[in-house]
Amino acid sequence: MTGNTRIPATEITGVYGAVVKLAVRRMIGEVPESVGVMWHSPKVFKDLMSIGMKSEKWHALDANLASLARMAAAAEVGCSFCLDYNYFVAHNSGLDVDKAREVPRWRESDVFTPLERRVMEYAAAMCQTPLAVTDELSDALLAELGPAALLELAAKVSLMNATARMNIALGIRSEQYADACGLPPLAARSADVGAAA
Repeated sequence: MTGNTRIPATEITGVYGAVVKLAVRRMIGEVPESVGVMWHSPKVFKDLMSIGMKSEKWHALDANLASLARMAAAAEVGCSFCLDYNYFVAHNSGLDVDKAREVPRWRESDVFTPLERRVMEYAAAMCQTPLAVTDELSDALLAELGPAALLELAAKVSLMNATARMNIALGIRSEQYADACGLPPLAARSADVGAAA
């Protein structure tokens, strides 16, 4: 991806920068160019990472459902970095990577349960403009998940929607994490399912 971003990456410096580089290398094996892009404002980087890490401590929503929701939101918006990174994270977290690989074409794929489909439908509907979440879909998920998990689902999708849109606006694209760890490629989204934002 080097050089394709709309803001060029800068050197990650200082004591906090050294800690960030060490932590990121432990998590994903390398420091992605996107960290250098975000390093133009370490405060913005720190605050965004903080809310992301805090959201990983929420556990009302099943981890596989949360992963599918995040990836469905990323697919709806069209963020290749988010899709690739979350596929990599699903693999490293022991989640169902066969299902994660199918998320970009979840509407056509037969690997998902009805609940998983509703969760991804909700994620996709939240990322559309105007918002397309219906009372019927919300009621069905409320009955199946309960209020805490539905609230968490909405919050996780909102965070992914914001992150994905920011990445696209900044020109941040996939850095091929899935390839680097030997995962099969993500399924391609069907052409007839509408263009990503």
